[in-house]
Amino acid sequence: MNIGLFGGTFDPIHRGHLALARAARERCKLSRILFVPADVPPHKQGQPLSAFPHRYAMIALATAQEKDFIPSMLEAPQDLDAGGPGKGKTRVAKPNYTIDTVRRLKQSCKQADRLFLLIGIDAFADITNWHQAEALFRECEFIVASRPGYSLADVANALPASLRPRQEVTRPFQKQAATGDLVLKGVTIHLLDEVYQPISSTTIREAAAAGKPLTRFVEPAVADYIKKTGLYKAR
Repeated sequence: MNIGLFGGTFDPIHRGHLALARAARERCKLSRILFVPADVPPHKQGQPLSAFPHRYAMIALATAQEKDFIPSMLEAPQDLDAGGPGKGKTRVAKPNYTIDTVRRLKQSCKQADRLFLLIGIDAFADITNWHQAEALFRECEFIVASRPGYSLADVANALPASLRPRQEVTRPFQKQAATGDLVLKGVTIHLLDEVYQPISSTTIREAAAAGKPLTRFVEPAVADYIKKTGLYKAR
């Protein structure tokens, strides 16, 4: 079975996330995709986030019509009361490192299962700063949503130093768009093009705070949830 893992803050989940997941499912024949909201994302420690139950609920609403898309509690806080429903707060807790989540998921997988990590190319460009980045490439394959302006050389050069090809190898690919598959020793990356949507969660939160319609950005059920809870009114 091919299993996708799609992590993020999902504050809120939007149409760009869903487009990436659908394209990844088609490209790599994924049997299911787990949407994993982070309790404490390492790159946003100390920043206010909507409480975990809110973000999980929005994922459940957004994916309700997709039987292969599964909201996941893999990174749920140990004590949900500490992150119960609220407007968003700063919490001090252990950060959720992707390598730990991947290894936890693999404990419940069969040996023949293949695990794919879904990620946008902007986040991938910072992959060398991730916790145990080299080990992460050994644990799973990557599905990276590309966008205009990135080349295949950019993708290769973003790899951790021990996995990165020599400059003379990547130089010919500086003008080649980041598409297709990149397979190197210890690295398998599937690049998705034509799925990029310039949707920002910050823009959505600002629109919600201003009382503007949200259905161009998020699923109608998510828009209704945000409106009824007043989730982003205080931001």
